[in-house]
Amino acid sequence: MDPLNALVALLNFVIIPATAYGAQLALGALGVTLLYGILRFSNFAHGDTMAFGTTITILVTWALQAAGVSFGPLPTALLALPVGIAACALLVLATDRGVYRFYRRVKAAPVILVIVSMGVMFVMNGLVRFIIGVDDQSFADGERFVISARTFREMTGLEEGLAFRTSQAITIGVAIAVVAWLFWFLNRTRTGKSMRAYSDNEDLALLSGINPERVVAVTWILVAALATIAGVLYGLDKSFRPFVYFQLLLPIFAAAIVGGLGSPVGAIAGGFVIAYSEIALTYAFKKVIGYLAPGGWEPAGLVQLLSTDYKLAVSFAILIVVLLFRPTGLFKGKSV
Repeated sequence: MDPLNALVALLNFVIIPATAYGAQLALGALGVTLLYGILRFSNFAHGDTMAFGTTITILVTWALQAAGVSFGPLPTALLALPVGIAACALLVLATDRGVYRFYRRVKAAPVILVIVSMGVMFVMNGLVRFIIGVDDQSFADGERFVISARTFREMTGLEEGLAFRTSQAITIGVAIAVVAWLFWFLNRTRTGKSMRAYSDNEDLALLSGINPERVVAVTWILVAALATIAGVLYGLDKSFRPFVYFQLLLPIFAAAIVGGLGSPVGAIAGGFVIAYSEIALTYAFKKVIGYLAPGGWEPAGLVQLLSTDYKLAVSFAILIVVLLFRPTGLFKGKSV
């Protein structure tokens, strides 16, 4: 038995990737749940909002790289990120003013807003593909690893090497900082308290003198920031392709609903539930069992419950189970 090598293999292929992926899903789900909690509709254009913010960040990153600007061992994309957030915020604010505001004024049913958001989704998807194309785009630079598998083996003498990528470390660190700031903003600032009051009781908030248009604008800006950060972190960790961000909509919505749509804490919890479920159920545990089995015995098969092709099916199955047995999610949603 070799439990240390088994632990390193789990860290390498399950725990660290799932934690980074969970942080990306959590940031995406926070945007969905904020919008639902305050404006009371599910924004199906959120995945393509992530793609647009990431697209602008990539273009600015390429411009900085061409000008010889770098961020040392960190990705240059972090320097371009504020521009991507600003451009994405302008787009969603313009979309709200040109599209969604009319339906709010006529007090359209939430299902109408959902259908409208699907139309916006297709327009945004076409816009992103027109700007950057449909192929994979790589924009990561700087140091690739915090620690490489070879360095880890030399340091520890273990057979299994641990590779901790810089993109994974940045994802986890940035997610912690963003979530901490968001909760401080919602709970400690006057604007955040206004947003929470508007979410709890719109009529009472209006009587208290809260400006609804300002609340809506701040909400969209926060959603744009969360979407762009999540999209850039996902692109750095993997790669950027517009259609992949469209596919991310399912796990992001699953995370928000599993946690409790409208609950920021639930969105974070749901992101990690979905991420760990997807990766654990599609990982081949043959190597881990081989390390733990007595006498060097190793199973003949991969010991894999599902093929990696079924990752999205895992999200969908969890979503269905939650909707059937606990539709309010792990944390009761519908309010910020």
